Amino acid sequence: MPNMELTIGELLEQQARKLPGHEFIVYPDRGLRWTFAEFNERVDALAKGLLAIGLGKGDHVGIWARNVPDWLTFMFATARIGAVLVTINTLYRSFELEYVLRQADMKALVLIDSFRDHDYLETVYGLIPELRICQRGHLQSARFPKLKSVVYIGQEKHRGMYNTRELLLLGSQADRRQLDAAKAGLSPHDVINMQYTSGTTGFPKGVMLSHHNILNNGYYIGERQKFSAEDRLCLPVPLFHCFGCVLGVMAALCHGTTLVPLEIFDPLMVLAAIQKEKCTAVYGVPTMFIAELDHPMFDLFDLSSLRTGIMAGSPCPKETMKQVMERMNCREITIAYGLTEASPVITQTRTDDSIDYRVGSVGAPLPRIEVKVVDPESGEVCEPGQPGELCCRGYNVMKGYYNMPEQTAAAIDAGGWLHSGDQAEYDEHGYYRITGRIKDMIIRGGENIYPREIEEFLYTMDSVRDAQVVGIPDHKYGEVVGAFIIRKAGADLTEEDVQDFARSRIAAFKKPKYVFFVEEFPLTASGKVQKYKLREIAQERLGLCGEVIEVT
Repeated sequence: MPNMELTIGELLEQQARKLPGHEFIVYPDRGLRWTFAEFNERVDALAKGLLAIGLGKGDHVGIWARNVPDWLTFMFATARIGAVLVTINTLYRSFELEYVLRQADMKALVLIDSFRDHDYLETVYGLIPELRICQRGHLQSARFPKLKSVVYIGQEKHRGMYNTRELLLLGSQADRRQLDAAKAGLSPHDVINMQYTSGTTGFPKGVMLSHHNILNNGYYIGERQKFSAEDRLCLPVPLFHCFGCVLGVMAALCHGTTLVPLEIFDPLMVLAAIQKEKCTAVYGVPTMFIAELDHPMFDLFDLSSLRTGIMAGSPCPKETMKQVMERMNCREITIAYGLTEASPVITQTRTDDSIDYRVGSVGAPLPRIEVKVVDPESGEVCEPGQPGELCCRGYNVMKGYYNMPEQTAAAIDAGGWLHSGDQAEYDEHGYYRITGRIKDMIIRGGENIYPREIEEFLYTMDSVRDAQVVGIPDHKYGEVVGAFIIRKAGADLTEEDVQDFARSRIAAFKKPKYVFFVEEFPLTASGKVQKYKLREIAQERLGLCGEVIEVT
């Protein structure tokens, strides 16, 4: 089995030599087409530009943007000089951005102007007022002392910020010897990617991933789909998620596959891109596939080029899987399971697995990854059909959580096993099924939400004495956020007040859809809140009795 001891930059250079004129990145709506050689040259120029403004190995560079083309240029340019790309959820608001900027010790922030109804520039100037009067690259922020540079993706000029055009120009004029020296000092085991995943004990944790972690995982993900240079992958999932930047970008890089990314998900744009570019693979969470299948113009598109892809994030209904295989022609579509801490894929189905395995399991372990199911209490390894906690060990396990040694030790045991927190069981053929959660987590349409983070946020409201957050069944998203609140004495707090407070401060997917006011919480004899009883109360009040949250 291959074990790539390469940096991401080295593999891109190899592909540029091997497939110089082959298309690597295509944005059909922009008419933009980069071959491997062209993209490699652009990455070099941006890497030299980053070095010129004082960034280098180990520096943390945040990127807050939808899937614009230069998101990918920054991903590869930072890896080429050994800087760490910190991916930021496009739905984050000021409260979350402030936390990540500080916790990640960010030296530079790269951003676009806005996303949907959120003005990123206004948010950044609000958090960093010094930007309006500082010299570019010499920011002195009282709130974020480590932050020195802000870069705008685009050609427009904004006070206190570089833009990509300037960095590319700086890079084109720079001496190549500095870049060569930077590359010579890199190891495949250096951390070059950091993604934030929420934690059960409060705020998000920065998962540190290396070249080795994500390149090798990407290789095997592509192998499970039988990727080659003949394949063209339509990628409508966010690049800030592992789904985009590992399952998509790394799998394509390793196999010479052409990437056809979309800036944002739109079912019509997905169908149009597949037809125009004759894509052979497409990715998405089940709700994306359902939106594509249900689009009124679906039958106008020729999807006969499709063969495979990945559906992940939440369970796929059997009827949806049938339609994806038959109406979309994705007869070899696969299902994948994992977590950011595992780079991320642990198990994946194969292209010839039965439909029952594709809807009833999350597949078999990828090569070079050990998987076991253990009893959470005793630690004993479970037999087939016996539920326990899924654990994995191998090249894919993260380097740890940034500046959180205790949380790292809790996630990775002394034997090197990463504990997923998911309840699973496996059959005699080595296929795994996720049956529940050991950790306290809500999965809304593929987005992981940890109740503790939302509870901590709600505590910042003056009128909230106590708050508990639970997942509530939802037909569209699987689960949505429900908040139970005990008001402070005399407080006149309404459901609308809570939702208005959350709207501009936290990501929309984390905002409580339902708010319930109670006098007290149901407790165990030892004083712990019985969250399962809160779920039952919510379901009863909403008329959802008998609804079951299906988990994957």
